[in-house]
Amino acid sequence: MKKLLTLSIAAVAVVVTGFVQPAAAETLRVGMECTYAPFNFRNADGDLDGYDVDVARAVGGLIGADLEFVCQKWDGMIPALLANKFDIVVASMSITDKRLEKMDFSDTYRISVGRLVGKKNAGWKLFDSADKPIPANFKGLKVGLERATTYSDWFENELPGAEVVLYDSNEALYLDLVNGRTDMIMTNPMKAHLRFLSKEDGAGFEFVSPQVDERKYFGIGVGIGLRQGNDALKARMNKALKTLTDDGWLESYALKYFPFAIH
Repeated sequence: MKKLLTLSIAAVAVVVTGFVQPAAAETLRVGMECTYAPFNFRNADGDLDGYDVDVARAVGGLIGADLEFVCQKWDGMIPALLANKFDIVVASMSITDKRLEKMDFSDTYRISVGRLVGKKNAGWKLFDSADKPIPANFKGLKVGLERATTYSDWFENELPGAEVVLYDSNEALYLDLVNGRTDMIMTNPMKAHLRFLSKEDGAGFEFVSPQVDERKYFGIGVGIGLRQGNDALKARMNKALKTLTDDGWLESYALKYFPFAIH
């Protein structure tokens, strides 16, 4: 792995060929939840931290833009972008056909999948040998999902008969799962491993499904969201993301939070 972490973002922006620093840097307002650890969250000092934050700051440095972070609840993220409350979204948002009807995206900067988490040794057979859900076997089980996510879209369309409980925050999913208010949740498996399954409060739980990654719902991966028509900005961000990928930065950011690369 290249020793890029020793360089500042500003330094990288200067040494990378092909990027022109404007005399007066533009300011991009960046929308994110600020509560979705380890992707975007406030650390113990109250500063924004996480994989998304690292990516946003690196892209900003490479294209010569100052960043102003705007915290926004997830279910209002797209409406707020379209209402010009911020310029881009860097919030682990999956690129899906449904979202592309309203907005545009950069190239991907990480993968996007979902997985169910429930009690250990529950004895459920929720998926068949081809990893397809068995609707009848979800009967009587409560599933916790975060509102307005790819996970809720998947359940709504593939398992419309399931008993779903919707939440406004990811953290509330874990709390109700531990307290027995739901039987299982669907969330990002990387986050589930770090935030829950590897911790003391997750000791009695495990993944109870295969990885779900249907492109129709989960898209081709996670990208930076922006309003349609901003092709020049999109091209600049794509060039920056390619540099971050080719030079090992995305892998370095991932390994700060996960035991594996996620791009």
